[in-house]
Amino acid sequence: MILLEDLIDLQAINTIEKEKFSDTKKRALFLPHCCRKYMDSHFCKAIFDADIPSFTCAHCSPDCLVNNADGLAKKKGYDVYVLAGGSCIPKILNSGKYEGIVGVACGDEIKLMVPLLKSMNISYQAIPLIKNGCANTLFTVETLEKAL
Repeated sequence: MILLEDLIDLQAINTIEKEKFSDTKKRALFLPHCCRKYMDSHFCKAIFDADIPSFTCAHCSPDCLVNNADGLAKKKGYDVYVLAGGSCIPKILNSGKYEGIVGVACGDEIKLMVPLLKSMNISYQAIPLIKNGCANTLFTVETLEKAL
């Protein structure tokens, strides 16, 4: 029941924010690293930069959700961050260069970030994971594409 409530809440938030988000120019996509096809560095060649902090997708697996999302977003002019967790977000946002954020995350992480985004006057669209957990999580690329 909680998952259903989260989905309804997120849909309402996205609807309310959509017009404001559409007017933004500089945007970023935040993806959770747990959506990578492989979490093991022997298979996933994404490089972690602790200064940002974010992984950079190496496009090593054509059927990886992060690879597909990264390609879609970059074609539309987004900067893409593959995050180890929500605690990485404030450091990226404090750069002050983003007006709009699309975030893919579990409902709890999204709820934690909404007050921060509002306080910084950054518009957003939230894409919930359809399979939660800290590994092998899933979202639908079609839902992401509509939000971008």
